[in-house]
Amino acid sequence: MRAHRDDVQHTITSDGIDIAYRIDDFTDPWARAPTVVMLHSAMSSMRRLYALVPYFARTYRVVRMDLRGHGCSAVPPADTPLTLARLTQDLVELLDHLGITTAHLLGVSGGGYLAQRLAIEDPARVSSLLLFASRPGFKDSNGAAWIPEMERRGLRTFIAETLDERLPTAQLSQPHIDWFLDEIARNDPVFVRRFVLYMTTQYWMPDLARIRCPTLIVAPAGDSIGNASAYDEMQRLIIGSERLDYESANHNICDYLPDRCARDAMSFLQRRFPNEGRP
Repeated sequence: MRAHRDDVQHTITSDGIDIAYRIDDFTDPWARAPTVVMLHSAMSSMRRLYALVPYFARTYRVVRMDLRGHGCSAVPPADTPLTLARLTQDLVELLDHLGITTAHLLGVSGGGYLAQRLAIEDPARVSSLLLFASRPGFKDSNGAAWIPEMERRGLRTFIAETLDERLPTAQLSQPHIDWFLDEIARNDPVFVRRFVLYMTTQYWMPDLARIRCPTLIVAPAGDSIGNASAYDEMQRLIIGSERLDYESANHNICDYLPDRCARDAMSFLQRRFPNEGRP
């Protein structure tokens, strides 16, 4: 079996921040396996993408990273600039560290921001985009209004009290809900507020016309977080993109519909890249 690493590994960025990542690779040892990089949403970590991995890891080398300030990655000092360019550079430096020239990027919500920006700025590094509940920025949202509520109630309590915006709680078990909330609460609340507030200033819809790689847009039709109409413009601007609408779905589709998300992503890759995974 090809090298398979259960443990979280680390690399240091050019500005000195520890970035955590994990590799899951069950591809044939003699095959040159393509890579899928999974990028989690804000207030999350690579752990929450666990259920997607088995669908990909037989055909693809799966790399998951924790964005700076999330999960097992270090929280940058308050005086370290937080920009999309820097977050995207973290991704580029991880690819370079692992010797990955090009990869498929699976981005969930805020993680998809990095995927989009890399496809715009350095298209040779991106084979395809698999975007789940991910629009071009968080500017047209109520994210700024979350900040005082997070400060007043605490991160976990705020998310728990607004959970129906993110998950169909009536359909989920209490252990599932508790785990979701616990995973969010593992993140540094000060950095989460900083990250969310910064993203509410970002918007790059016109830049999407520069994306030329095969792109899958998965839109949760019941999403109340952000501007749901943005998906129409995304599909128009990204030439040749495909779109799937999950009817009545809440924002965090990869957390409660992981099997559907993974199957749809794999189906897209198999159609667009029919020779991948073959000797």
